[in-house]
Amino acid sequence: MGHQVIIFDFSVIRGLWETRVKKNKERQRKEKERLEKSALEKIKQEWNLILECRKKGIPQSKYLKNGFVDTSENNLGTYGENFQLQKRHTLLDEGKKERNKFIFHLSGEQWMELPDSLKDQIYLKEWHVYNTLIQTIPAYIALFQDLRVLELSKNQITHLPVEIGCLKNLKVLNVSFNNLKSVPPELGDCENLEKLDLSGNMEITELPFELSNLKQVTVVDVSANKFHSIPICVLRMSNLQWLDISSNKLKDLPEDIDRLDQLQTLLLQKNKLTYLPRALINMPKLSLLVVSGDDLVEVPTAICESTTGLKFISLKNSPVETIVCEDTEEIIESEREREQVEKEFMKGYIEDLRERELTPSYTTKVLLSLQL
Repeated sequence: MGHQVIIFDFSVIRGLWETRVKKNKERQRKEKERLEKSALEKIKQEWNLILECRKKGIPQSKYLKNGFVDTSENNLGTYGENFQLQKRHTLLDEGKKERNKFIFHLSGEQWMELPDSLKDQIYLKEWHVYNTLIQTIPAYIALFQDLRVLELSKNQITHLPVEIGCLKNLKVLNVSFNNLKSVPPELGDCENLEKLDLSGNMEITELPFELSNLKQVTVVDVSANKFHSIPICVLRMSNLQWLDISSNKLKDLPEDIDRLDQLQTLLLQKNKLTYLPRALINMPKLSLLVVSGDDLVEVPTAICESTTGLKFISLKNSPVETIVCEDTEEIIESEREREQVEKEFMKGYIEDLRERELTPSYTTKVLLSLQL
């Protein structure tokens, strides 16, 4: 008995299905239009907008245009980003203004003394006084117990008051390129000091032993003075990482210089060193050593062949033309200006050297010629 096979015309079935789909889409479109025109849909749109505005912190009024609600996601997103950016900028500006309330700035040669109003601002955290003719720092500085930064570079200051020892929270003291001849022992009471810059005073010969108490100091710059040896107090600064004692009158280094076991940078150029002690080899973190090679007759071989990454740089001092002046002050000022230029040069040179990560350890002969 044979099987009966029913044959369908699939084109007819597909036509019927497409017609039904089309009618269904039409009904959905009309329903959507009806809902969009209904009050219920408007309430729903407004509610969604309120939720979105609250979520992003956006004022709802920004999206009411001629009585209608703009629910464009792009618009919401863009305004949200702009609002957050504006909010961040506002906070940064407010923070900057708030910080500036605690910072005192003063510069210009018209100033020969600090303004009287300063003594009433004992809440200040930073002083930045530079390029003035001010010669003294008043004793009332002791009242500034919140002072963190004392920048007094390039003035005419002849001495620091003993009251400076009252600044227990001081972290940075910069009195470079002034006319100091000594430092008060009371500075050793500033137990939180981290950076000490006495460079360019030209006349300092020694530091008081009391500065040994400065155990938090990491940077000491006493370049361009008249030190004949590294001060004992400096050798007792156990956290010292940077020591610049270039442009002084050193003839030798102490045999116990390896006490500075945290020291990373040691700048000794423009001195009269004839030899370097072997103790330098025992300084595990020393990574940059700069000397003047003209007078050196003995350099430990281990320094040149160091496998610890030490960069040993020997500079050749180019003789600088002597400037003939009848006034001694003019000679000193010319030397001070030259020292400033050379310090900027060395700073740039060291920064460039550190950027070259693949630079091997080696001995380099450099001709340093800076004339004003």
